[in-house]
Amino acid sequence: MAPRQSHSRPGLAVHREGTRSVVRSLPEEVPVALVFDATTQAVMMATPGDIADFAYGFALSEGIIGHPREVAEFEAVTHPQGIEARFWLHEDRGAALKERQRSLLGPTGCGLCGIDSLDQALRALPPLPEGGPSLTRAEVARATDALRAHQPLHDQTRAVHAAGFLRPGKGIVLAREDVGRHNALDKLIGALARQDMDPAEGAFVLTSRVSVDMVQKTVLARCPILIAVSAPTALALRMAEEAGLTLAAFARSGGFDLYAAPERIVDGETHVA
Repeated sequence: MAPRQSHSRPGLAVHREGTRSVVRSLPEEVPVALVFDATTQAVMMATPGDIADFAYGFALSEGIIGHPREVAEFEAVTHPQGIEARFWLHEDRGAALKERQRSLLGPTGCGLCGIDSLDQALRALPPLPEGGPSLTRAEVARATDALRAHQPLHDQTRAVHAAGFLRPGKGIVLAREDVGRHNALDKLIGALARQDMDPAEGAFVLTSRVSVDMVQKTVLARCPILIAVSAPTALALRMAEEAGLTLAAFARSGGFDLYAAPERIVDGETHVA
């Protein structure tokens, strides 16, 4: 049985008028170990729902796999202390991962050991193709409000993020939630891949700010438009501009700020590539 995503807990609400007993639904988070060919690649704290989507999205975002078909077998195993997301990769992809892991091993104490890690954190992104889908200003302005209808765990807890996929003329067609904004986006990317839906045909919609890693995940998924309820960092905006990613921020209350690659946002009818 999959772990519960939330738990009801009693508490004490304190106001100027006094106190009262309350029962709140709190989101759960557990350690999730991402294991590839019996080697743990990372351990992330995540909401214990849609674990397969999360694991596939993480693997795609990190370049461990390029497509779900490179996975020979997958299982999620629940332990008392957390969840193991176990991948067995096809031989060629598994060999590539082992070579990548070997390249990360090197001497320590040299004073330069963090350089490769810094380069990886700020790695150059492949430019997105010009053109592609377009959205009307009205679609962008109501995108985060539309996402609210796909956030049942948030409705229970008021404590989780969401990422949604917006198709021109169709609205939000898929969404995922998690306590971590990065995890929510990974879950969405994994769900799209597992359902054979192309991120290049729409936009990602986020309930969070836009940091560098959110831009990286979006561009590497080949999604051309990113819409967020909050602000981008300056570095995230520069990376979006360099990659040709359309970035709309502060999308709430019927308006938004439009930054990079504004040509995909139009006045009239939407266009599907």
